[in-house]
Amino acid sequence: MNIDSPEVTVSKSQEELFNVLSDVKNFEKLMPANINKFEMLNEKRFLFALSGMPEIVLELKSTEPFNKVILGAASDKLPFTLTANLTKVDDNTTTAQLVFEGQFNAMMGMMIKGPITNFIGTLTENMSKL
Repeated sequence: MNIDSPEVTVSKSQEELFNVLSDVKNFEKLMPANINKFEMLNEKRFLFALSGMPEIVLELKSTEPFNKVILGAASDKLPFTLTANLTKVDDNTTTAQLVFEGQFNAMMGMMIKGPITNFIGTLTENMSKL
């Protein structure tokens, strides 16, 4: 399953936005209002829970300075990645898009597509407010 967020414009340089997203503690600022829990587990890993969803542990998997930040599920039970693609517009403006890629059976995919689409949409929208 692949879900692409809308592209948003962020009033930060590409390098600055990359640095913000590469520091996973900053994802707490991007979380939706219905977050029940956010906990840093180490410098590359955090746990979060939204209303009505199980806890999820995300970790920084890799980066491609200053173009890409890839987070992934720490558990093999729900294998997915969340990639932030960053494109320089000018020295103080960057466009960003989140891409969710997961391997789920058809039933699980139907159950989570709506909530995941809303979740990455909110993350992206909040990124534009940084």
